[in-house]
Amino acid sequence: MSDTNTPIRRALLSVSDKRGLLELARALADRGVALLASGGTRTALLDAGLEAEEVSAYTGSPEILGGRVKTLHPKIHGGILARRDLPDDLTTLTAHGIEPIDLVVVNLYPFEATIARPGVTDDEAIEKIDIGGPSLIRGAAKNHAHVVVLTDPDQYPAFLEHLAQHDGTTQEFRRARALDAFQKTAHYDQAISSYLAGPSSDADPKGFPDTLAPRFVLRTSLRYGENPHQRAAFYVEPQTAGPNLASATIRHGKELSYNNILDLDSALRLIRCFEEPAACVLKHNNPCGSAIGSTLAEAFERAYDGDPVSAFGGIVGLNRPVDLATAERMVSPGRFIECIVAPGFEPDAFEVLTTRPTWKNSVRLVELGVPIGPGAGPAAGLDLRRIEGGLLVQDWDTMQADPLAEGRVVSKRPPNDREAIDLAFGWKVCQSVKSNAIVLASDGQIVGVGAGQMSRLDSVEIAVKKAGPRAAGAVLASDAFFPFRDGPDAAAAAGITAIIQPGGSRRDEEVIAACDEHGIALIFTGRRHFRH
Repeated sequence: MSDTNTPIRRALLSVSDKRGLLELARALADRGVALLASGGTRTALLDAGLEAEEVSAYTGSPEILGGRVKTLHPKIHGGILARRDLPDDLTTLTAHGIEPIDLVVVNLYPFEATIARPGVTDDEAIEKIDIGGPSLIRGAAKNHAHVVVLTDPDQYPAFLEHLAQHDGTTQEFRRARALDAFQKTAHYDQAISSYLAGPSSDADPKGFPDTLAPRFVLRTSLRYGENPHQRAAFYVEPQTAGPNLASATIRHGKELSYNNILDLDSALRLIRCFEEPAACVLKHNNPCGSAIGSTLAEAFERAYDGDPVSAFGGIVGLNRPVDLATAERMVSPGRFIECIVAPGFEPDAFEVLTTRPTWKNSVRLVELGVPIGPGAGPAAGLDLRRIEGGLLVQDWDTMQADPLAEGRVVSKRPPNDREAIDLAFGWKVCQSVKSNAIVLASDGQIVGVGAGQMSRLDSVEIAVKKAGPRAAGAVLASDAFFPFRDGPDAAAAAGITAIIQPGGSRRDEEVIAACDEHGIALIFTGRRHFRH
């Protein structure tokens, strides 16, 4: 093992991201560090008046194959991997005219940024697979007892501060950068393998790779998890795009909790189903209210009134930028909202939400910064869920574009126009309710929800109780089939006039007969929306 404090006499610079390069190189040169650089990096240094020896001149081997081979040479890797405390290694360096390299500064070709571009070709992607860079990084990280490796421009300021303080680098610092380096190359390799195992791959007929190694980057530690005794953190997917919490901005309020993030994500997944102005209110990861309206203010008012008792302290999702009229409705006396997620907040609305005495210190405002709606496309990637000892993976549950058009009427009576609109609305909301899920809808507003019960009949009875007299004339959406006719019978007794459900039970004929007896219109969608 090397001394605790290792000086830096020679540095290798080979970067695609030139941020901070000149400041770093100038600071090194001022300390008398000899600079060795690959072609493009050396050109940038020379243009800034900094001297650097070119890698090809040092090795005596030119860059070949259009730059595919430039640093893969024993004079480079020998200088990086030599153990300074082994006489045989040092003798070998001398015999071959190799200078030790104490600092390796490399960042990789932008593979992920390349494949994120619309219309990128396979040839373009393949050319952005770095070979020499990972080899340099891994070699320096392996020999971190003697060599320090930097893989990101954001590391440069802390490195220079450390270098000035210690007149070299400590073992602890080099080990930390080695960890960063191996995490970097591991993620890089995973991005490449995920790309190659994409939709065009026939390695697995179901489209899943033999080995899955997802990578997420720590965004922030959280105060606690679902409960105060549980530790928690928020990790995000690199290069994520579209409306999601990973790329959202907290415009106002204290940090989000674990449960806040879960509820906000559920709210976002619900409101993105609607083209028209829409709002939802969530409590404990279930919508207690949701509505559409001619304006966002109307949609919010109707969503909150769906279950105003449960809505107190809830999470609100909106699919339009929050305007003044909507903000004024939100801060009405007696109302309290913990978090609001929306595409944006108009300045006067933002002022209302952040200056009212009972609101300014409590509400959290989360801005997505991009439009929300069916046109935003499905969530990217896969839905991952941990179990003890393993990981469950599935596609995200997507909503049919037009559930009524894709479904079929199985009752004698088809739904009328009003019922059809409410059935489509209720079906979209039902997808976001925990199973067993029952949603009652009337005139584009949720009036009753039954969630998470072991019996579907229990969920019907809870939804009817929540709705009270508003159940009369409403429609019902069920996330899965009714196994018996008791559910439709209970719905009919409450005045429900139409039902939408997947169908597929062995007793479907009994359920259809029950609906016909009660004059209820019944649609089978052919698609279930369990949410466990």
